[in-house]
Amino acid sequence: MPLDPYLLVRAASVYVALVVTGAAWLWRRPGRRARVGALLATVWNIPALLALNLTASYFGWWRFDARGGMLLGTPVDLALAWSCLWGAAPALMLPSMPLAGIAVLALAADLALMPAAAPVVALGPMWLLGEAVALAVAFVPGQLLARWTMRDDHLAERAALQVLAFGGLMLLVFPAIAIEGSGSGWVSPWSRPAWQLSLIAQALAVPAILGITAVQEFVTRGGGTPVPFDPPRVLVTTGVYAYVANPMQLSGVLMLVLLGAALQNVWVAAAGVMAHVYSLGLAGWDEGEDLRERFGDDYTAYRRGVSRWIPRFRPWRRADEPPARLYVAASCGMCSEVGRWFGNRGACGLDIVSAESHPSQALRRITYEPADGSPTASGIDAVARAIEHIHLGWAFAGFALRLPLVNPVVQLLADASGAEPRFVGDGRQQA
Repeated sequence: MPLDPYLLVRAASVYVALVVTGAAWLWRRPGRRARVGALLATVWNIPALLALNLTASYFGWWRFDARGGMLLGTPVDLALAWSCLWGAAPALMLPSMPLAGIAVLALAADLALMPAAAPVVALGPMWLLGEAVALAVAFVPGQLLARWTMRDDHLAERAALQVLAFGGLMLLVFPAIAIEGSGSGWVSPWSRPAWQLSLIAQALAVPAILGITAVQEFVTRGGGTPVPFDPPRVLVTTGVYAYVANPMQLSGVLMLVLLGAALQNVWVAAAGVMAHVYSLGLAGWDEGEDLRERFGDDYTAYRRGVSRWIPRFRPWRRADEPPARLYVAASCGMCSEVGRWFGNRGACGLDIVSAESHPSQALRRITYEPADGSPTASGIDAVARAIEHIHLGWAFAGFALRLPLVNPVVQLLADASGAEPRFVGDGRQQA
């Protein structure tokens, strides 16, 4: 009896991916960072490829003629196999090969495998265009993430890719699993009036800012990323962590609950509740043990003052920690007003100091110097850091001002409004 081509394609895809990935693992015997990089490359490809397949269906690049085991119109077995073959397998097998060469090999493999996947995969006349897009948005970023993690470099870039990868899981994959797994319905946000879409976007922005600023704090102050196997090297207690101990988990839970409300699907919201329960249980215990082991009494003191889930109103700081300093030019009228504004609001752990007294004698903008020896901030970034010393409401504005895309735009607007860099002394003022 001849084999059914449909069943052969669906079964073979998983087996081929497992065999290739397993062979790469046994051949290379990867170390810890290489394993983490391979895992992250696969995680990147899962939401990227699912989103790509939705796009491919819309533009007619290809479609799937499959029944059962589907997620967002893609066979789950093919999605997982594709994610492994474009994620972990090349990351483990060819970690030192030039990325362009690996991309050519991936393209060659797909040129053979995509037509061979009929009748499950039906290719359109422009499928090669879709293939090029797939390499650009799925394969190449995934391999970059794997290599940067393995080599422990490009910290900010790999953290940004992690945010995008886990954001894709949170906003696309998890809701799709909850909806399709429960067989429940949902309401498309795009069917709502513009004012409702605006409210939904603003509501989702609140937890999104919490999560992004937490990652930013890990990178700039901790020298690490949110991934447990690629963590900060020092205990991070500044920024959003001065108000709440688990901002990223809080962000994820709120995102799923709000998204469930926006989609009018209780199962998506329930996924957020279950994430909260999991975090309170096994994940919270394991994380706490790891942090206590690595940071000892410093972590114990921090956790006594900062709740895991309920934010403080005023920022936490160690009793023996010296205050941070905000250098403001006394000879600049506008700058002096800024200094008085902070003084009137009782900023916690922040001293307002004359810029003219700075040892360098070369400040050109308002400058913030943290007490922990981490890098200084200037301009809008310094103001944002300083207002995080007031209370949670102002701190949230500071978190938003320090976002990677927001900060340079606001600084540009401020400079255009008269806050451009200026020297202190000799009749010249600081802004």
